[in-house]
Amino acid sequence: MKYQTRKPALILLADGTIFHGKAVGGKEGTAFGEVCFNTGMTGYQEIFTDPSYYGQLMVTTNAHIGNYGTFEEENESNGVKIAGLICRNFSYHQSRPLADDSLEGFLDKNKLLAISDVDTRALVSYIRDNGAMNAVISTRVDEVDQLKKELAEVPDMKGLELASKVSTKEPYFFGDENATYKISALDIGIKKNILRNLASRDCYIKVFPYDASFEQMSDFQPDGYFFSNGPGDPEPLTQSIETAKKVIDSGKPAFGICLGHQVLAQAMGISTYKMHHGHRGINHPVKNLETGKGEITSQNHGFAINREETEAHEQVSITHVHLNDHTVAGIRIAGKPVFSVQYHPEASPGPHDARYLFDEFLTNVKSHSLVGA
Repeated sequence: MKYQTRKPALILLADGTIFHGKAVGGKEGTAFGEVCFNTGMTGYQEIFTDPSYYGQLMVTTNAHIGNYGTFEEENESNGVKIAGLICRNFSYHQSRPLADDSLEGFLDKNKLLAISDVDTRALVSYIRDNGAMNAVISTRVDEVDQLKKELAEVPDMKGLELASKVSTKEPYFFGDENATYKISALDIGIKKNILRNLASRDCYIKVFPYDASFEQMSDFQPDGYFFSNGPGDPEPLTQSIETAKKVIDSGKPAFGICLGHQVLAQAMGISTYKMHHGHRGINHPVKNLETGKGEITSQNHGFAINREETEAHEQVSITHVHLNDHTVAGIRIAGKPVFSVQYHPEASPGPHDARYLFDEFLTNVKSHSLVGA
């Protein structure tokens, strides 16, 4: 019955290109955002709830979405963060015993518009050729001219500060308060699995809002600092960058992931730029230049740090590179126990090749604690 009642829908790109589909579950609606794609074959729930995707229309390249339903414990935040979903085949029925809801029910609860029956191969190919851009998905298929006017008013991702939209409003704690080590984490879009990885390594974490000062974070008397992933352009995050500068100067261990990596780079005077279409998937190849080993990594970012500026920086060394396009995937600050990576070692979803980075951070924390003692 659902297949007979689904309403026609469209994807209108900022350059005027249109792709057609049908609204999932017969819903009506309109959603705006930057259109991007993720190449992961699994992990759609974690992707949809990842704060780094805030304000984006997600195109899934896997042909079947929803076949294993959803499980609440696998959310990476307090709800869906993408602006809308675009897929090829949407599965209304799930066959996973652990699931506590269907994907349709999950999206309904989060009031998210989804469009299926789209030629996603053609759409992804178009994005790869022409770059990520703003778009609108809508069931208002007869109002293209009006949708174009509304789409023109949507701000571009370049220069857009989004961390404030997803960050905690008040500090909170995560983990065992009797843990050996204390970590102050700056939430600019943090994922739950990052906190789980830190807590599992004998850490008690205090999570601070995106605009927390160094003084506020240091009042916790942490053994180390963490800068999280998150959405949007890092350049407008002036307070986060200032906090990062003071953390670096403090001499204490620090670790940054994704947007946190970019904030630490900005704190060192390295600029960032918006990529053509970004890296989003769970099979991105990275080379660790310090060990010579390769890693298959989970990635989700539309900005990157300037490689030429990084190579020329006397205090910053490149530790990891992306093997597809040679962008900077990791840095280390000379003489400081501070490092960061552009990808997601917590990998939810994704491979566990890079989980050693959490161990490396804890090694730095332990070493610094012994020196301080």
